[in-house]
Amino acid sequence: MLFRLAHRKTTLKLTALATAAALVMTPTLAAAQNKGPPVLRDTESEQLLRDYTRPILRAAGMEKQNIQMVIINEGVFNAFVADGRRIFVNYGAMMQSETPNQIIGVLAHETGHLAGGHLSKLRERLAEAQTQMIIAMLLGAGAMVAGARGGGNSGLANAGAATMSAPAEVIKRTLLSYVRQQEENADKAGVKFLNVTGQSARGMYETFKRFSDESLFAARGADPYVQSHPMPAERVRALEELARSSPYWDKKDDPALQMRHDMVRAKISGFMERQDTVFRRYPLSNTSVPARYARAITTYLHGDLRSALAQIDSLIQLQPANAYFYELRGQALLEGGKPAEAIAPLRKAVQLSNNAPLIEMLLGQALVASDNKAYTEEAIAILRAALARETEAPIGYMQLAMAYGRKGDYAQADLASAQAAYLRGDNKTARDLASRAKTRFAIGTPGWVKADDIVSAKPLPGQRSN
Repeated sequence: MLFRLAHRKTTLKLTALATAAALVMTPTLAAAQNKGPPVLRDTESEQLLRDYTRPILRAAGMEKQNIQMVIINEGVFNAFVADGRRIFVNYGAMMQSETPNQIIGVLAHETGHLAGGHLSKLRERLAEAQTQMIIAMLLGAGAMVAGARGGGNSGLANAGAATMSAPAEVIKRTLLSYVRQQEENADKAGVKFLNVTGQSARGMYETFKRFSDESLFAARGADPYVQSHPMPAERVRALEELARSSPYWDKKDDPALQMRHDMVRAKISGFMERQDTVFRRYPLSNTSVPARYARAITTYLHGDLRSALAQIDSLIQLQPANAYFYELRGQALLEGGKPAEAIAPLRKAVQLSNNAPLIEMLLGQALVASDNKAYTEEAIAILRAALARETEAPIGYMQLAMAYGRKGDYAQADLASAQAAYLRGDNKTARDLASRAKTRFAIGTPGWVKADDIVSAKPLPGQRSN
């Protein structure tokens, strides 16, 4: 199930940025960050990214660190690390990567940042730079005060001003040089991880080469000492030499993996692009499975449920063990106002996906929306099991609140609603609901304790208090 931004979004917790761009973040960007970037959730897409990164993380000695993949709702090509636990990938990076190897190369580069501890080291450098700036300011201020006391010695006062301003430029250049070195190190580490896993670095080179070609004009005449990344041509030449030295340079992606990659790109296109764009990208003359997948999605999204179901059923006949086709059928029926009919295909999707939490939440939603009280206890059990493994999904708590409300358990309903509001970043509503939940629970019970935690909780990192 792809949680589309138009209907649902969750708040992403950010703690740091991977580049020195944070030093010059504008107020507008800072405000946007406080709200958290919009995140797309989809089992199929996330599983593919996890499969891409698993061997790379193993090669980096990080396979047990539970690194998560997060898909950002941005159409431009970008991937980055912002803490030590997650790799963020714009859906645009997946759409613009024609082969698995191209996005895998980018993921290998980002893993290089994680393995090198670049974020923590950058924070240390920023702290050192801040200290140096403070010292420079104090020395400069002292010189200007001395100049004023010395009878208006303008030369000494000017020297003080220079003392305050000159170090800032030196410190800035030093930090940017350090970040450029981090990028170079991440390139080298990425190629190393690809070699260890027997994968080509060609895709990594092709991606950065494309970036270089696109930015060549913009970089012309630029001062290389005030760039946060190595100059494009210089960086690409070094990467090409390194990548071509690999014995796996000419190794192709496995056809089955290429098909999964194409399916996810088609899915993202179907959900995120305009219908006319989808049909230009996947015209009716294209009878491939990915093309049919994209067209089925955009057809149901634009209200033609009967045609969409026929297209989905033909896909299921072609691949009867594909969990995501059943998930799509259930989602189309649910959003088409037929929740009772959505239950059967969603049960099949849960079974085939080995109880994927996001698909379980969709099944729970269908059970709740069916308006059949006989499903209430089952919905609660399924949603609680899903939330135990996927703890930061507001949609799951929202559906759980509705199920508890139908049961008449208003204490648990208020608590689940408070948890959903907290994860959305609506801290005032979360506190109000949690406060009401406390009055419904006996003091000291698990529900009361959870509600009390929300009442006294601070906003999640990246959220504003309100």
